[in-house]
Amino acid sequence: MPNSPKTRASLILRLRDRSDLQAWQEFTEIYQPLVFRLARRKGFQHSDALDVAQEVILRVANAVERWEPDRPGSFRGWLYRIARNLMIDFLDKGRRVPVTAGNSGMLRQVEQQIDPSSADSQQYDVEFRRQVFAWAAERIRGSFRESTWDAFWLTAVEQQAPAAVSKQLDLSIGAIYIARTRVMQRLRAEVQRVLAEQQIEGGRS
Repeated sequence: MPNSPKTRASLILRLRDRSDLQAWQEFTEIYQPLVFRLARRKGFQHSDALDVAQEVILRVANAVERWEPDRPGSFRGWLYRIARNLMIDFLDKGRRVPVTAGNSGMLRQVEQQIDPSSADSQQYDVEFRRQVFAWAAERIRGSFRESTWDAFWLTAVEQQAPAAVSKQLDLSIGAIYIARTRVMQRLRAEVQRVLAEQQIEGGRS
């Protein structure tokens, strides 16, 4: 069954097999941009943020076999701590930092604002879901005709009125609603699949 617990846990557990290129590609496409944006929000320069994001992926590759799904805390939280510790290491070891921020001050900022209970941590969860949505949308887009996708995107994402989109795409309003529903159902299923595959820590992703 596609929604069995074994399947739900497949993506993270599959990361233990470094030859599973599909799992690693999916993981990297979702998490690397997320960590990059996290580092940029903490004030890292573009190149340093890229280094942090790439190093987090490498550390996960080296440590994922030791991660235990049954232990308290989510996989995403575990990766979050890896990113936090890596950013602290970057600053503590005197690597490149923004010229507008003192090393010690930025270090305190990273330590304080990436606390799991902080608003920054909550924003991380929001950004994660946005990243999953963007990734899933790109993944399924090729499955629909251009007019179907445009009907969904213009009405559901850009929030344009169906009547205006109907004229723009030369489709009936009924066709606009059908197209939007088709894409949203497929998109919702893809997002839920990704979220479910990572929900292997006792009910909290």
